[in-house]
Amino acid sequence: MSQPQKGICAEPNLHAQYLQYNVIDEDEQAIRSKLARVIEIFDHFDDEHYEAMVSGVVCIGADYFSELYPGLRPLELSPFPDMQCDDRIAPSQTTDLFIQIRADRLDIVHAISVEVHELLRIHVELVEDLRGFRYLDGRDLTGFIDADDNPRGLTKKTVAIIGDNDPDFAGGCYVHTQKYMHDMARWNLLSQRRQEQVMGCTREHHLPSPEANANSHYIRSRVTDLSDVHAKQQLVRQSMPYANIREQGLFFVSHCQSAIPFKHMLHSMIFGTNVDEYDAFLDFTSAQTGGAYFAPSLDFIKQRAQS
Repeated sequence: MSQPQKGICAEPNLHAQYLQYNVIDEDEQAIRSKLARVIEIFDHFDDEHYEAMVSGVVCIGADYFSELYPGLRPLELSPFPDMQCDDRIAPSQTTDLFIQIRADRLDIVHAISVEVHELLRIHVELVEDLRGFRYLDGRDLTGFIDADDNPRGLTKKTVAIIGDNDPDFAGGCYVHTQKYMHDMARWNLLSQRRQEQVMGCTREHHLPSPEANANSHYIRSRVTDLSDVHAKQQLVRQSMPYANIREQGLFFVSHCQSAIPFKHMLHSMIFGTNVDEYDAFLDFTSAQTGGAYFAPSLDFIKQRAQS
């Protein structure tokens, strides 16, 4: 099978940089060539600073993919599933390119970001430049552990990487992003008991809360349509908190060998299965952006850089 990008199944890091670009010229061959050079930048820093555990992922937006790579298209690649119910919104803002950079050293993340941006800047406009960080022992800023149920070991690759189900894009991966902004002032007014009811688990050890109900975040973010085989699959989540004095939140990133599980998860959170059974945590956080991308295999990126 074609070799997937290293960052798709990489272990968690201490720091991340998320770069989102729109392409402003029509020189697709130059973009294809430079995306292959971005991979080389990742490899160079990984070799030079192996202790930093460098990884990266290059992703192409659903709307831009066929323009950049004419011809065959990943079977399930489609626009971000823009959803709204009452005041719960999952807006779509897919950019042409999304580049995720992660490492255990902030200076290395910064150095890679500068090189990548310098390489691409004459062809693109920067839409988002966001830094993520590991908070305490892998928690969200709400104080609750994030993505503790991520698949591990070989299962992670099975969940995240396309195989024989789409052989033309084997080694690739569907990527979805959302930038959530938390209302931390409102969240912090809640008692710990009420927070645990909203999240559906205990804060200290992330055990199921005895008071969890169908509205809890833990349940709603995992409910799937069991009539759909794809919906039973997990997601490999690589979300990280971001923060400054004005804004605090979570940059959500999911990887999967199918685009369907994310759509089912988002529908479950916003609409629920019955009236008013939406994700209660959405009363305290709101999605500002949403993107649907495809991360091709290394072989695909390198081969198409020459065509």
